[in-house]
Amino acid sequence: MAITGSPGRSTRQRFGLLLAGGLAALSLAAGQLSLALFTDQETVDAAFASGSVALDADRIDALTLTASAMVPGDSVTDDVVVENDGTVQLRYALSTTSTNADSKGLRTVLTLAIKTIDVTTPETPCDNFDGSTVLAATALGASGTGFGNPAAGSHSGDRTLNAGASETLCFRVTLPSSTGSAYQSASTTTTFTFDAEQTSSNP
Repeated sequence: MAITGSPGRSTRQRFGLLLAGGLAALSLAAGQLSLALFTDQETVDAAFASGSVALDADRIDALTLTASAMVPGDSVTDDVVVENDGTVQLRYALSTTSTNADSKGLRTVLTLAIKTIDVTTPETPCDNFDGSTVLAATALGASGTGFGNPAAGSHSGDRTLNAGASETLCFRVTLPSSTGSAYQSASTTTTFTFDAEQTSSNP
């Protein structure tokens, strides 16, 4: 009696081999198709840097309004150059504080006036003290005398300087001629504070 193998098993094996070969061919074809795509890519760099707001400290420090032995009617005048050494436009304000260590109140009678550079003799900035008025003669008081507002944002009296620009202001402190004898041998020290801030994105 002849014995033959099971035809079902042999058929399944051949079908499995054919299926595996077909899948391999499809996978290879798919790989070849993906390698055939046209592609392109571009990049661009963007550089960023922050600006700066900077008043020239040396020029402001050059303001000299010290005076001794003043009598009624005397005044002392000096110029100050306010310069923007930063890279962006700024606005600035000025405020003052004055001491009263001897309790005689000299700060209540001394007045401060500020003008722009002389019209008549700009080469000697404040000789004539005839520029435009920035601050009319105002008693120094304890604090607050000046122009503009050091708080953030734009305020009346603030002054603007572009990057690299400067302006000369003339300061005059006067002991009025009406000052009485009660203020003899009195003294005060006044601190002038310049506050600057950016104008861009700061309405």
